[in-house]
Amino acid sequence: MRTRIRSSRRAVVLAAVVALGAGALGGCSEDSGDEPVGKATTSAAGGGGGKTTTTLTLGLFGAFGYEEAGLYEQYMKLHPDIKIEQTTIQRNDNYYPPLLTHLGTGSGLSDIQGVEVANITEITTTQADKLMDLGKADGVRKDNFLDWKWAQATNQAGKTIGLGTDIGPTGICYRKDLFAKAGLPTDRAAVSALWAGDWRKYLEAGKAFKAKAPKGAAFVDSASGVMAVVNGSSAERFYDKDGKIVYKTSPAVKEGWDIAAAFAEEGLTAKLQQFTPAWDQAFANSAFATISCPPWMLGYIQDKAGATGKGKWDMAEAPRPSSWGGAFLTVPEVGRNKAEAAKLAAWLTAPEQQATLFEKRGSFPSAKAAYALPAVADAKHAYFDNAPIGQLFTKAAEGIPLQILGPKDNIIAQNLADVGMLQVDQKGKSSKDGWNAAVKAIDNALDQ
Repeated sequence: MRTRIRSSRRAVVLAAVVALGAGALGGCSEDSGDEPVGKATTSAAGGGGGKTTTTLTLGLFGAFGYEEAGLYEQYMKLHPDIKIEQTTIQRNDNYYPPLLTHLGTGSGLSDIQGVEVANITEITTTQADKLMDLGKADGVRKDNFLDWKWAQATNQAGKTIGLGTDIGPTGICYRKDLFAKAGLPTDRAAVSALWAGDWRKYLEAGKAFKAKAPKGAAFVDSASGVMAVVNGSSAERFYDKDGKIVYKTSPAVKEGWDIAAAFAEEGLTAKLQQFTPAWDQAFANSAFATISCPPWMLGYIQDKAGATGKGKWDMAEAPRPSSWGGAFLTVPEVGRNKAEAAKLAAWLTAPEQQATLFEKRGSFPSAKAAYALPAVADAKHAYFDNAPIGQLFTKAAEGIPLQILGPKDNIIAQNLADVGMLQVDQKGKSSKDGWNAAVKAIDNALDQ
């Protein structure tokens, strides 16, 4: 996810963990130290002898869920000579700048480092020489992964520096009780058909909802949320294939902006800013009827809407497949235990382990080979009226386009949302004035 627009997705998962029935996270601390990564220690064995144990370290952000799902413990049982240690920083915007510094100096790095999807292009284009080619590592099979996910971490020279962890295929979560009161269908197939193939049909459904809406209930939470999910369904947004910033003239960005602005101007939003206390409270107050839903959002809704929301929420397909979130595991070249670290990264991202993470933590696999496994294929969510989430997310994941990512995606997305669209949604500014404010802020941030 974003730096609130995308990168705080893992911080959101932290809040949703209780709802998913997972245990508490381990302690958080920053990576430090100037020694090369990896270490070997000798521990006492029976009879006074000793054996060498290799310690592999992971530096992550937010909630990857490996420890909580028991995967580290499982791997250490399979490999008694390996000990795994993890450090976690909650927010990616606090994690990523030091990672770039450590890569530059070749010190202070863990054996395995996580990278947010919003940062993967910058890493592949500027830091590839500092990281192993995991496409050639033992146990890694390219055909296990979605083609577009593999491509995101592969540079123009064909070097794959990251193995995909989770992805964020989106559906539309909706309140069946509010739909019924507004005279709209409630069956998920019928709801999906309302807006199939076209985000503007989603807007039209919102107008129909508003005509008979229950008092106090808007159709969507925020215009910015609509803009983000529409943008996430297009291959080209902020950058073109040559790496040039093109958001000002991008047809996809214009589509997302115009549709989101129309939601605001038609009075279809609850005028909320996502990932704020007011937004959290709105789930419990039945303040809106729909929201775009990647897998991690399900636990968040369950947590914030509480027991009274069970069975009232359901999930339909989005108008077009869209992506919201995801990450990668990388292995720095300076590590003392690169081969062992690569083996661990390969194992953690293998289909079986990704299926376990979905089952236990709600992280949807980027390994397409996991989709046929029962933990994914048969997955349903009781809170959402037993919606077949495994099938719904699989269909969305397979339809997501290979999106062109750029190093400043977060800056552009955040200012479009929090500077531009927020003014249209909350302050009643015109679409043109909101756009101009966003462009000015982006130009200043990018020093253009």
